[in-house]
Formats: sequence, structure tokens, C-alpha cells
Amino acid sequence: MRKRKIVVAITGASGAIYAKILLDKLVKLQDQIAAAGVVMSDNAKDVWQYELGHQDYQNYPFTFYSKSDFMAPFASGSAKYDTMIIVPCSMGTMGRIATGISNDLTTRAADVILKERRKLILVARDTPLNLIHITNMKTVTEAGGIICPAIPSFYSRPQTIEEVALTVVNRIIDLAGLDDDTYRWGENQA
Repeated sequence: MRKRKIVVAITGASGAIYAKILLDKLVKLQDQIAAAGVVMSDNAKDVWQYELGHQDYQNYPFTFYSKSDFMAPFASGSAKYDTMIIVPCSMGTMGRIATGISNDLTTRAADVILKERRKLILVARDTPLNLIHITNMKTVTEAGGIICPAIPSFYSRPQTIEEVALTVVNRIIDLAGLDDDTYRWGENQA
């Protein structure tokens, strides 16, 4: 299996638990990852602190980049990062991506991933949606991105908030092309 080069961008939308659980999962799957870079907005750091009550994002063994660091390797297609996950993805970030506005490292990296025809996964975290949101989702999808709303499933019978969030993260892991031993419909039923 070819090792992946992954960018994780964390925006200031509510849902820091999804980012935390994804980073936890990527630590466990490091044998499948050649490189992983993380970029967080200032709001993402504030939301993480507010929702999770700590700043443990600083403790992950990945390279963190400033939101304005256009020298980050994944700011260019030549670095050959093959997957970008934006989790949670704010509607503002999605709107900037949909309209080609590359005003920070997250939107520049998303633009690079799309232009190189690689995998962009936006974990949209907002509700309800207005027509602008839906139109932006359509535009990103037509450009080759994948919209993976942060909508949990319950057929695995999750018991904790972390297990509920993990149902979304497991879908993200699958979409990213990583192998993981997780609940599979029709295979894990008693």
C-alpha cells in the first residue's frame, strides 16, 4: 500500500471533537502515512479550548503550520500531497474554496489539491443550510471535492459522545483511502 501525504486543516466551526478524534486516529495509522501537516485557524484553537477544555492539539506528532505560511510544502502541487481533510469545515472556508479565494494556507492548499485532481474532503459542520451553502457544496463537488457532512450514524450503537463522533471520523478515514479496522455494516451484527 502506498503511504499517503495528508493535510489536515481545522477551522473555527463547532465540532473540535471531530478534529481531535481524527488526529488520534491518524496517530494510530501512522504506518500508512508518509507525511502529515496540520494547519489551524485562530478560531479553531479557540473553539478547541472552549469545546474540549484543553489545548492538547499541541501534543500531536505532526508538523503544524501557521495559517499564513505559504512556504508549507502543501502550498504547492510539486510536494505531491494527495489528500486534504478540512475538519470541521466552516461555511466561510467552504465559500472561499468554492470561489477560488486563496487568502490563507487552508484555502491555498485546498486550491492546490483541486487543481492537481487529488482528494479534498470537507467535513461540513453547520445546520440548517441556506442556498449559498448548498450552492458552494455543489461547486466544490463539481470541482472534484468530497462533501462529508459531520452527520453521525447510529447503527454501530455508539455509547459515548466520542463513539458518536468516531462514526463520522471512520467515514473520513475511509474516504482518505486509509485502511482501518472499524464497524462495517453487515459484518459486525450480532
